[in-house]
Amino acid sequence: MSSLAEDWRADLDAVDGRLIDDYQSGFPVEERPFRAIGAALGIGEDEALARVETLREQGIFRRFGAVLNPPVIGSSTLAAVQAPEDRFDEIAEIVNEHRQVNHNYRRDHPWNMWFVVTAGSRETRDAILADIEERTGCSVLNLPMLTDFYINLEFPVVNGDRFARESSGGGEDVRATAISESATGDLSALDARLLLAIQGGFPLTATPYRDIAAELDEPVEDVIDAIRQLRETGCIKRIGCIVNHVVTGFDANCMVVWDVPDDDLDARGTEVGSLPYVTLCYHRPRRPDQEWPYNLFTMIHGRDAEMVDEKIDELADEHLPHTHERLFSTETLKQTGAQYEELLEN
Repeated sequence: MSSLAEDWRADLDAVDGRLIDDYQSGFPVEERPFRAIGAALGIGEDEALARVETLREQGIFRRFGAVLNPPVIGSSTLAAVQAPEDRFDEIAEIVNEHRQVNHNYRRDHPWNMWFVVTAGSRETRDAILADIEERTGCSVLNLPMLTDFYINLEFPVVNGDRFARESSGGGEDVRATAISESATGDLSALDARLLLAIQGGFPLTATPYRDIAAELDEPVEDVIDAIRQLRETGCIKRIGCIVNHVVTGFDANCMVVWDVPDDDLDARGTEVGSLPYVTLCYHRPRRPDQEWPYNLFTMIHGRDAEMVDEKIDELADEHLPHTHERLFSTETLKQTGAQYEELLEN
């Protein structure tokens, strides 16, 4: 285990550990959520809030609030460019200036810059890609998600696990879920305004939902009901404290892309998605005209690059005996929650 993984937890106690590992989701949607959290942890409301504030200041939490679900709300895609090294920073700046680009990473591959674009509509998403292509002069590899097998970046970190999900043992209910490129989310005007207000996180106060309601000039009861409904419909994936996996030691992450026969894709995707060291597993399109033959994507988050490589070898030997490439992340260029400019077209 790296020294970073040891150092970050040096001053944590058992209560901090529970806040970090137990409240990445399931945060109470009620007017005084930290009162309920404190009661569950045997501490007061003020102490619960103060501890979360401290963990955020230390960088263990990236933010507090909702994780939005772009494929349900609107349209999103994973994209990549082959940025010449002497223009890499310039191209990264052009990509990152778009609010709807929420993740951007350098990866060790000829396609060396990988970013996610989220938007309220497919038309807006595609216009952003076209703008990036025109302004950078780089061909954009557009890889929207077609099937979700397993996607969950919520996992315990206050432990000695070598890989995310290791202590869970895997085996969750994994299934092939088709994803539309043109979802609308069926949002009401309040839903749309609310999602735009919370996309950067909740206010870190004793009354976050009341503060959001005041910003929107809406009754707090209506805002709480809307958040609960958005969570039920899947527009909000989870509500809680969003952990910084790099700071907490899971800093060796690798995207592995596989060329799987199409008639075997769903079976292999559901099998691999249930493994306790695979954190993401999904189907994206091949792009043969851009010499991209891969259709299955897996992510492994670990504490050590060599051990991650060993797990990829195991994955290839035992589950996916197919042509593949390993794209290790070498630099974070941008990382936020999903960000939108608009969610209602009219």
